[in-house]
Amino acid sequence: MPDDAASRAAAEEESAFSHPSVEPDTTRAYGEHTDQVIDFYAPQGESGPAPLVVVLHGGAWRAPYDRRHITPFADFLARRGFAVANVEYRRGGTAQGKGQGQKVDAPIAGRWPDTFDDVAAAMDALPALVREVLPQADARRTVLTGHSAGGHLALWAAARHVLPAGSPWRTAGPAPLRGVVALAPIADFEVAAKLEVCGNAAVQLLGGKENFTERRPYADPALLLPTGIATTLVQGRADIDVPEAVAESYAEAAAKAGEMVGLTLLEDVGHFPLIDPAADACAVVAEEIAQLAW
Repeated sequence: MPDDAASRAAAEEESAFSHPSVEPDTTRAYGEHTDQVIDFYAPQGESGPAPLVVVLHGGAWRAPYDRRHITPFADFLARRGFAVANVEYRRGGTAQGKGQGQKVDAPIAGRWPDTFDDVAAAMDALPALVREVLPQADARRTVLTGHSAGGHLALWAAARHVLPAGSPWRTAGPAPLRGVVALAPIADFEVAAKLEVCGNAAVQLLGGKENFTERRPYADPALLLPTGIATTLVQGRADIDVPEAVAESYAEAAAKAGEMVGLTLLEDVGHFPLIDPAADACAVVAEEIAQLAW
């Protein structure tokens, strides 16, 4: 059975990454670093104002995985009538380690505080950029979505107004969002650490075990509740990369905080079909976004 699950997961990943990248209609910078950019896709087939979907890609916050791999998903949404903003952000670099007596370079997950700085800055810059480059977009109908590590960042970005006092990312009020659709998100860092999700990426993101407890209140969506923003999680039950238990734990934490979070569980679906335009699960994701946007 484990071999079957691994084989299916590999096939799903291969399918999701088989699509050619789709060039955006335009790209704008929100900072000076080369990774501080947002790609914009105009809605196709829509004559009136279109809802805006802000996309945060996954990849365990690691450098090898940039926004290019999720451009087919962004294009899929644009072809369904959404205006789309695909956000890039700084991710982990490489760390020197030792393997079999030799030094090796291994990608680490995220940068503290740079990854969070970038997502906050991108969200703050978006309204003006959207007005400039996507006049077809109706920013009053904005839905934030993200996959895997990007799902974490989407939940976090929607919770900045409940960050601890003194946090540099805290906002005075909630973001003007219709809602959040988080796809297989790394949504609870305690559970993710116990399960060593994505090679213990959540622990790496916060700077290692020595910083994990201190920084969690500033970064873990499960501790940033309630948000008052409509939130839906979409999770494949066959996901072996970010297991169902992570999403379920976030939903339970929300319920304890007095907030109802939608949890859509898809049978026989793993991690990558959620962003694969060739998969039925991707259409489910688009429908979940539409329910909040329209």
